[in-house]
Amino acid sequence: MIGVNGGSAFVLVFVLCILLVGIPLMMTEILLGRRAQKNPLDGMHALAVEANKSTLWQYLGGMGMLTGLLILGFYSVIGGWVLAYIWQAAAGSFIKISALQSSANFAALLASPLTLVFWHTVFMLMTMGVVARGVNSGLEKANNILIPSLFAILLILLGYSMSVGDMHAAFQFMFKPDFSKITPVVTLSALGHAFFSLSLGMGAVMVYGSYLQRNVSIARTTIYIALADTMLGLLVGLAIYALVFANHLAPNAGPGLIFQTLPIAFGHMPAGNIIGMLFFTLVAFAAWTSSISLVEPAIAWIVENTKIKRHTAAGLLGLAVWLLGVTVALSFNEWKDIKIIFGLNIFETLDKLTSTILLPLGGLLMAIFAGYFMKKVHAQEELDLQLKAFKLWRITNNFIAPIAIIAIFLYLFGLIQ
Repeated sequence: MIGVNGGSAFVLVFVLCILLVGIPLMMTEILLGRRAQKNPLDGMHALAVEANKSTLWQYLGGMGMLTGLLILGFYSVIGGWVLAYIWQAAAGSFIKISALQSSANFAALLASPLTLVFWHTVFMLMTMGVVARGVNSGLEKANNILIPSLFAILLILLGYSMSVGDMHAAFQFMFKPDFSKITPVVTLSALGHAFFSLSLGMGAVMVYGSYLQRNVSIARTTIYIALADTMLGLLVGLAIYALVFANHLAPNAGPGLIFQTLPIAFGHMPAGNIIGMLFFTLVAFAAWTSSISLVEPAIAWIVENTKIKRHTAAGLLGLAVWLLGVTVALSFNEWKDIKIIFGLNIFETLDKLTSTILLPLGGLLMAIFAGYFMKKVHAQEELDLQLKAFKLWRITNNFIAPIAIIAIFLYLFGLIQ
């Protein structure tokens, strides 16, 4: 996202979007979840009844669950790329690999529909296998070990990039202000990515909020999450772009960048094949746990509102998402010339539809509900903020965030220039 959206221009706008839109709306989604104590669809229904408002608000929760499933349709394909790279690292494919070889290797992966569908299938089986049995404490305990381990390996990678990469060029590219590159398109991309990065607008955060204990501060938790997520992303960016510029690669290579630059680093460091295998294993685990959160709200609603058993619901829903993922996998090769809207292929269409339309729209509607329809005293009870802090949240939630999202939508549909 940084590479294809003007480098430092995107970083600046993205950070502003996190502060002015992401954090207040994440607080909003968590407070809605903790207040409702239900899945998103039933939760919004319960909150609407409590506020004496139309129960049509429940469809906001339904839209969020649908958005999560659409995201999983292409997320699982990219998760499959990660699984494929675990195998390649274990096989020693990265050893002494050149920049040209690394780019060709990734291109070969995308050109093979059978390979993409195979790894997409494996990733979906991993996801639905956990969902079918229920998300238990074992996964959470493993997450507490593996995610900090991923962070530690990223720090090692950053150190390696500082020693052999062009860190000065990376820092200039990411942080030297270039206000001329800030365009409506960059702003739209940054806002969409802020929603995507924090998982806003799809009901996943609302589900997490329903599990949050009453003695936990929503504001403090949200700030920790947003800062950790943003700082981690910026560190990864520095590590990758230092290697990009050192190896004369294009910084705007898109979503394949991590799969072209990191193998070069792993291929030239001591025990790089082991570190590479471990790195992609941990990334796969992070993607795996995220994919579970994308589908769990829909599964929870099916189980709670029908007579369908959890494993059956997981199988049926998993099959539907798997079929969608197959079309995404084919959009990189056999169906790459099939365009859906605005000249975008299937993968690009799903990406744009979710990140630039559905996620911001979901966040906008949640902000409107919490700010203008939910009883003020109920929001204050959940946030438990001092008066000045609560007023600040109200200003950002009721005015700043909605105005920013609406302005972006107006530009997106050509109503403003």
